[in-house]
Amino acid sequence: MSGIVGSKLNIRGSGRIAKLGTDGQALTSSGVGVTAAFEDLAGGISWQSVVTGSTMNAVAGNGYPIDTTSNACTITLPASASNGDEIIFTDYARNWGTNGIEIDSNGLNYQTQDDTYTVEYGTDGTTLHIVYSGATNGWIPIEDDTVTDVPSKGNSEGIFGFGSNGSIYGVTNLVSNAGVVSSDVAAVGTVRYDPAACSYGEDKGIFGFGNTGSATAITNLVSNTGVVASDQAATTGTARYGLAACSYGEDKGIFGFGNTGSVTAVTNLVSNAGVVASDQAAVTGSARRNLAACSYGEDKGIFGFGYTGSNQSVTNLVSNVGVVASDTAGVGTVRRALAACSYGEDKGIFGYGYTGSVVAMTNLVSNAGVVASDQAAVTGTARSNHAACGYGYDKGIFGFGSPATAVTNLVSNTGVVASDQAATTGTTRYGLAACSFN
Repeated sequence: MSGIVGSKLNIRGSGRIAKLGTDGQALTSSGVGVTAAFEDLAGGISWQSVVTGSTMNAVAGNGYPIDTTSNACTITLPASASNGDEIIFTDYARNWGTNGIEIDSNGLNYQTQDDTYTVEYGTDGTTLHIVYSGATNGWIPIEDDTVTDVPSKGNSEGIFGFGSNGSIYGVTNLVSNAGVVSSDVAAVGTVRYDPAACSYGEDKGIFGFGNTGSATAITNLVSNTGVVASDQAATTGTARYGLAACSYGEDKGIFGFGNTGSVTAVTNLVSNAGVVASDQAAVTGSARRNLAACSYGEDKGIFGFGYTGSNQSVTNLVSNVGVVASDTAGVGTVRRALAACSYGEDKGIFGYGYTGSVVAMTNLVSNAGVVASDQAAVTGTARSNHAACGYGYDKGIFGFGSPATAVTNLVSNTGVVASDQAATTGTTRYGLAACSFN
């Protein structure tokens, strides 16, 4: 049999299963050749609202986004059709692999098979374009394509690394695309605390700088599978700790500010190959340490809060070419030793920290880089010197911190912080860093 373009289709009925392969040829009503005109007809399709129900009746000439997030969907085709009638179905939520669609051909043939057969599609990301070709072959698919690459902002997994709890650690803990934190992975890089981390190259990460007993400028790259590399020997940039980092320009990163023995405002750009540049001389923001940073607006970043000799709430925006702006007056409660991450693909969140005592407040960052006032009802254990990163493409996670803990709190794609996760594995510690990858 022929006529399916893309992934295979099982047609079931009367105890029989016929597998229709991929040969790129669509049948005409006479069973011969390809009718290019079928493809041209797609321009006349009238697209309908998203279908979420478990059943629907399709009408010729329409296109239907089918959302099977909550249930499978049985689609009944028209009881009568004319040559050239066409219908398109598309996997709206990329969930047909879990809840597929079933097509009832309603008395007409489907690719030569009568309607005693069951026609099912069950591959994520499928678009199915069918055309009626006459009584013999009936409805035939002229397009059955699967979109395997999903454009997205952000990464699906994360990693916490390094830190201190009386002893200095180099262990890391991976974060799954569901926000589950794994047990310790043995240290590869030099053990240290108060480093920073960010993503680069769209799917990789980097830990940098920190305190080994003295300030250092070493970095460790993170692959797109979460493997931490050994120390990079030739890292440029002023040795320091208590700094922050974020991504910008979609595929690059920036380390900024920190403690060299005194507070500094120096920054170092990270290329999309993970190469750390020398110090930028003309950074305009207030010199400070123990601040936080995250990306926003899909390609920009923001540094915020910190300690200059007193706690601060000033922020500094980072353009999509890595230029750091002068101070923006603070909005949230002044504090230091907080963390930040992106969420919702284009927004950010600063959370927790130290005001003289540990707190659990958060401040959302809009997709224009505007920091909101304190959120009053944040759940989760108050703490400082923790870390945060994105996961699941559009969500975030705060983890670990002081007093020494391994508790984590998930951040939804609308910026809502969940209560403590009780069963976090990993060494309790503070003064660590985190970034996303993959």
